[in-house]
Amino acid sequence: MHRVRSYRRRDGTRVRSHTRKSPRRTSGGRSGRDNGWLLLGAGLGALLLLALIVRFIGRYPYWSAFIGFLVVAGTVAVLLLLQRGRARQAAERAALDRIIGTTDSMTGPEFEQWFARLLDTSGCYGVTVPGGAADRGADVIARAPDGRRVVVQCKRHSASNRVGSAVIQRFAGTCRTIHRGDICMIVTNGSFTVGDGQRLARELGILLVDRSMLEQWAYTGMPPLPIARLWQPARPVA
Repeated sequence: MHRVRSYRRRDGTRVRSHTRKSPRRTSGGRSGRDNGWLLLGAGLGALLLLALIVRFIGRYPYWSAFIGFLVVAGTVAVLLLLQRGRARQAAERAALDRIIGTTDSMTGPEFEQWFARLLDTSGCYGVTVPGGAADRGADVIARAPDGRRVVVQCKRHSASNRVGSAVIQRFAGTCRTIHRGDICMIVTNGSFTVGDGQRLARELGILLVDRSMLEQWAYTGMPPLPIARLWQPARPVA
């Protein structure tokens, strides 16, 4: 594309000049071509490598079998080491989970995960941790050994902070109506207020698990007797 420009000389005459406008270059087309060349080069490299491997196997079958055996044996050894490492970590975590003192340094979500693992080792199944602000008080949901739905609210507190009757009342309003819980419990690594809170829990059918009960549960892997009785399937009437 040409562009015409005019200007005057000192003697007054007008002169016109023609200039060529350079076309715009887009980086998209160039990068696309570069990517195409890279893909082509990678494909050719893979084909060349495959051809060399086939040629090596044809010329040295015994060495090829030996190298293949070493690769398989090395892969199996690495997988075994990884499996042992995961098993050792699981054993160490299970040993720490038995100590109630580990919950004192946990965050709220960590405490929920901890109690979810405790339910899983106690015979419950389908254990989930919804999490988030939209859980409406259901921190852990599971199925008891007899199939009933268990809804749990976890409260990780310090030793001086107790769970009061207001928490129990709010949880009672959502446990059965919203989460359809058959067994509803509040679990804390601390304690509950004496008097009104415990009486309200009995009236509303909410199980309260304090630090002492939780310590026994975590150490033995067996739920406390009041909960264990609820988890037993009902016997048919003769």
